[in-house]
Amino acid sequence: SALASTTDSSTELAQVVDDLLTQLNTKFSAVSSELLGKMDDMSKRLDSLEATIQGTGEKGAGGAK
Repeated sequence: SALASTTDSSTELAQVVDDLLTQLNTKFSAVSSELLGKMDDMSKRLDSLEATIQGTGEKGAGGAK
């Protein structure tokens, strides 16, 4: 009886740990996807800003001559 109780507790603990790991994995995947999306968005904004600055610089240099 004591052995059966210990086995049940072990199985229950294993299930709780497994559920916790699954939740953490899900949250990590969500955060990872969100972070990659924000980095991609930031990269596009920087490219756009760089293009704008280069365009302004070329116009300014051309107008000065």
